[in-house]
Amino acid sequence: MRKNGLIILITIICFTCGYNEAKAQNGISNNMRTKNLDLQQEKTVTIAAFVARGELNKLKIELSAGLDAGLTVNEIKEMIVQAYAYCGFPRSIRGLQTLMSVLEKRKANGSIDSFGKEASPIIDVRPKYERGKEILAELSGVAAPEGRPTNGYGAFSPEIDTFLKEHLFADIFERDVLTYAQREMVTVSILMSLDGVEPMLSSHINLALNVGITPDQLYQMTQIISNNVDPKNGDIAKSILTEVLKNRDLQLNN
Repeated sequence: MRKNGLIILITIICFTCGYNEAKAQNGISNNMRTKNLDLQQEKTVTIAAFVARGELNKLKIELSAGLDAGLTVNEIKEMIVQAYAYCGFPRSIRGLQTLMSVLEKRKANGSIDSFGKEASPIIDVRPKYERGKEILAELSGVAAPEGRPTNGYGAFSPEIDTFLKEHLFADIFERDVLTYAQREMVTVSILMSLDGVEPMLSSHINLALNVGITPDQLYQMTQIISNNVDPKNGDIAKSILTEVLKNRDLQLNN
């Protein structure tokens, strides 16, 4: 009897180890099955992070896992295109090339991936600068100021203020393939993965909260970064998130 019991125990252990290894190969670490982020959102975080860092072998795994989770090709394309505004054209283009190779391999293996909806035509004929200002105001919850910036980097470099409003918040954020919440999840994931962009991460965590991403979800995002991308970046992101939440509580109570 004792010998049979030992055999059963060994069998259970081997099965569990094999199951956990299979889960690990599907992208995120086993201890990161989150309660509030669904699998598509988890994959959004890792896809955006590995695009930003240029870790293409890891990106391949996450792209395939994201497609398996139900993200459409156009949703993933949109994430990768948006990434260039935060980490540059080279990273974005390499991400798109990686997605193309993943799709080719999956097609050869018999997978049929959904491309999903295309972006709707933009019918707003107002100047793009004004449209971008309006979208940024909607994201921030603060009324757009009249005219152009009179201080800060926008006054120092009117050109980049124009590019930011007209291109990022008009050309990109107006495209309805992704929601504002999805776009902010992409942006925050990218900024969590990069060094030296703490002020921008703080700002976009605020925007993410404004468009419906919860504090718990943001905390789970920092855990995904810690466990799967870089522990140092995850710790910095947690610290910034804690500070943002503290400041929002102070503003709410004043």
